[in-house]
Amino acid sequence: MVSDAIPAPEALDAEHPVAHTDSEELIATGADAAMVDAAQARDEAALVAPLRLMAVHAHPDDESSKGAATLAKYAADGVGVVVVSCTGGERGDVLNKKLSIDSAEIPALRVREMARAAEILGVAHVWLGFHDTGYHEGPPESWDLPADSFGVIDPDLEIEALVRVVRRYRPHVMTTYDENGGYPHPDHIRCHVVSVGAFEAAGDPEAYPDAGEPWQPLKLYYNIGFTRSRIVAINEAVRARTGEGPYDEWIKRFADNQRPDNSTRITTQVTVDDYFHVRDAALRAHETQIDPDSVWFAVPRDLEAQVWATEDYELARSLVDTTLPEVDLFAGVRERVAQ
Repeated sequence: MVSDAIPAPEALDAEHPVAHTDSEELIATGADAAMVDAAQARDEAALVAPLRLMAVHAHPDDESSKGAATLAKYAADGVGVVVVSCTGGERGDVLNKKLSIDSAEIPALRVREMARAAEILGVAHVWLGFHDTGYHEGPPESWDLPADSFGVIDPDLEIEALVRVVRRYRPHVMTTYDENGGYPHPDHIRCHVVSVGAFEAAGDPEAYPDAGEPWQPLKLYYNIGFTRSRIVAINEAVRARTGEGPYDEWIKRFADNQRPDNSTRITTQVTVDDYFHVRDAALRAHETQIDPDSVWFAVPRDLEAQVWATEDYELARSLVDTTLPEVDLFAGVRERVAQ
């Protein structure tokens, strides 16, 4: 029997990483009280909402570039939304060339950036507690990964850590990346493994029995991000209006890399154009990672809304009846919860 009680956070033993909420991390970095209080309030609201969504990502900023408008839409509708960052992004570089920042400052800065993004999106946020593996070029067999990092250590430890978080927040729906990680980054690929493992284990009382009361999420989705079809459609619409295509270089890379177009995997399209401005604001909050003048913001939002007003997903697991294609991540879940 799955319990409806809200379990209290548990201290993890020394053999396991400790998951932290944003408020706990902000206190550790000396953030102001208002930011801490706001993060704690979002966390408490996510725990008690009647419908709950968990988005599992590899690094801070991934939540703002992959499905952010969906998170903002559901949060505004009263859904309890929690984002899980598997790593702290500690090995990330400062990608905004307008900033001059010492690398020692990056971990604390990324904590505060993530808290600002979570506040903009209206979501709770949890740090799973693992170390960033860093980006690696070339084929996976050539990667030399840090020994203490998320992409290398025993995935069973990582799955148990996420199971603890799932059992605490009790999401009805989870989102993550596909088996390719969305793109071949070691942390993204491992995020897929850990998310699927936790989805399958969280409701099993024999799996990780010390990780809290069992809770079975009902649906699991993969983010389908910037597909070739989407990029080309938006690029041509912008060219028709302005004479220039902001994604020309991106499209050239697609031509040079003949991977399949992921648009064929889309099962679910959530209309979110009213929240594009929220998505953009959340992404800009990660100022060490995003140049505010970059191609991310080169498309007029009214035009994007006309051409592609949805964020797209692949339904990977469902324990409720639903009909494809869908327009709601909670299709079939709303009826189950209302019973």
